[in-house]
Amino acid sequence: MSSVGAVVACLEEFAPSNLAEHWDNVGLLVGDRSWPVERIMTCLSITPAVLAEAIQGKAQLIVTHPPLPFHAVKTVNSDSTVGRLLLKLIAAQIAVCSPHTAFDSARVGINQHLAIGLGLQEIAPMIPANGSDPEVGSGRFGTLAEDLTLLQLVARVKSFLGIESLHVVGRDEQVVSRVAIACGSGGSFLAQAVELKCDGFITGETNYHTCLEAEARNLALVLPGHFASERFALLSLADYLTDLLPGVEVWASRTEQDPLRRL
Repeated sequence: MSSVGAVVACLEEFAPSNLAEHWDNVGLLVGDRSWPVERIMTCLSITPAVLAEAIQGKAQLIVTHPPLPFHAVKTVNSDSTVGRLLLKLIAAQIAVCSPHTAFDSARVGINQHLAIGLGLQEIAPMIPANGSDPEVGSGRFGTLAEDLTLLQLVARVKSFLGIESLHVVGRDEQVVSRVAIACGSGGSFLAQAVELKCDGFITGETNYHTCLEAEARNLALVLPGHFASERFALLSLADYLTDLLPGVEVWASRTEQDPLRRL
């Protein structure tokens, strides 16, 4: 048997909280470090359906990607979705921990997994973190072993993430050789991708005006969706925690799904 505090310490070593963005809310968010842990569920986001699964599965800790709560709350009551979720978590004595953007930027974090999975070489952070380790920081960029057309890059992204469709900005035949990556909602990294002389940029989602800017810059933009660009890593995290915590059962949420559908 482990404890909430021991699992939080493992996550801190894996994804140090000092790597999180200044606006983020990471670490132990709900619960007591002394609580025992025998069952852990990982998920991309805590929703009513995901929480119901955790309760039914008798999870004692949920490791989520975006934090809950994300923003400061002044009241915890049933008038809001966040309040209702927090009340149910506390009643069920389920702790919540979120590594969020620290997980994105870690040495073996989400963006690094994406970069490796898509075949990039000479991988480096788009914005290196302060410190001596050059392999940690925000986003990733690298070069492809061989030039690809935008259509070929799209096929590779679909295959790795296991999705059937996505959004793109650019011409089908546009050649891509140097690619920037930012999981989730990474449109704010567009200027950095241009500065790094990338001709391709993969991020989960962004807004219309960022798409227009990418088009104006002749930067091929691939948008697989926020969910798809991060969900795969929570499966890997469950495996990682299983190996690290003998005697603790860890599973990735089986009910979680993308709230967006393409009809």
